Amino acid sequence: MKYIILVGDGMGDFPLESLDGRTPLEAADTPVMDFLAGRGRLFRLQTVPPGFAPGSDVANLSLLGYRPAECYSGRAPLEAASMGVELPPDAIAFRCNLVTLERQDDRQVRMVDYSGGHIDTATAAELIGLLDRELGDDYCRFYPGVSYRHLLVWRRGCAGLQTVPPHDHSDREVGEYWRRYLAVPGLGEVVSRAAQLLAAAPANQRRRENGENPANAIWLWGEGRPPAMATLAEQFGVSGALISAVDLLKGIGVYAGMEIINVPGVTGYLDTNYAGKVAAALEALKRHDLVFVHVEAPDEVSHQGRLDDKLQAISDFDHKVVGPMLEGLQRSGEAFRLVVTMDHFTPLATRTHADLPVPFLLFDSQRDARDPACADGSCWMEPVRGNYSERSAADAELLVDGREFLSLLLGND
Repeated sequence: MKYIILVGDGMGDFPLESLDGRTPLEAADTPVMDFLAGRGRLFRLQTVPPGFAPGSDVANLSLLGYRPAECYSGRAPLEAASMGVELPPDAIAFRCNLVTLERQDDRQVRMVDYSGGHIDTATAAELIGLLDRELGDDYCRFYPGVSYRHLLVWRRGCAGLQTVPPHDHSDREVGEYWRRYLAVPGLGEVVSRAAQLLAAAPANQRRRENGENPANAIWLWGEGRPPAMATLAEQFGVSGALISAVDLLKGIGVYAGMEIINVPGVTGYLDTNYAGKVAAALEALKRHDLVFVHVEAPDEVSHQGRLDDKLQAISDFDHKVVGPMLEGLQRSGEAFRLVVTMDHFTPLATRTHADLPVPFLLFDSQRDARDPACADGSCWMEPVRGNYSERSAADAELLVDGREFLSLLLGND
């Protein structure tokens, strides 16, 4: 038996008047997910435990069978693991976004773009390299990641600093949070000097000339120290592989003992290499019991408040990931269990994450609800009426944590 988890990050949403009371997931063209929902079973999962902020970190830990309350120590250490950055015992890792800020002074600061205009990876590496050359030392180092997502390792004090994710404050006043950095001795100087260097950087001059948002500041958040986590093999007796464009997800996979597959051309956006992800996943199933495929695009466009792009991202996930994955699994002839889900809601109305239980569908190739053997209702999976959506799963069985979820997928329930 093979096990597959396909994650459309941030697909969940609220009904919208512009869609005649439907959610984007209901309105998007999703024939494959709807087909699977009709032949499988719908559930809900509380991916974000009580007391936790609704981040992709804790939500995806849950989707890999973990209980965040037992292992979570911060987002940035997970990203450090993905990037191969070993944290010294006295170090704190920060997620370091390249962002676009509009600053009149240190009191009037607006978050224009949490992604620095979705800066390309090569240009971002140029800017992060500049910061590390100018500001890096034994106690402060910058490490380049993908697009706007990077890492700062800090080995001085920052006690009491409370950070916030930049994507939670798109197009909003953020002077209060900016001044928190400036108040930390040493770190404040680094953040302030970084903004000066970035504003004058030739790469940002080129971006301005091209009509693109300049990546003119850094934004630090998600800080923490390395977590203690058991692997999937230790917890569940299975081997796994993970495919994502996002360092956070790759870092979770590293701690989970999974093979991290880097697919050329993945971007974490609408232009990502969907076909390459599916091909890599199908190939990985020849080596592993479980494959986890994460698609970031629905979440990214949700943070930007773009309805048309969210509809496209969800449709692309269905047509370019779920459909080809299902076809490849069926061609293989092996028995499989397939989950299609999201990690959390990212409503367009708020442009940030929500901690609602997420709907997921579970399809078992051996227990197809339309199989004649199920005619007497003896199969544990009964067909679901409707489609794969928030509304269809509103009354579905609720699973309370990741361990319960993965046990269900693996048939250990």
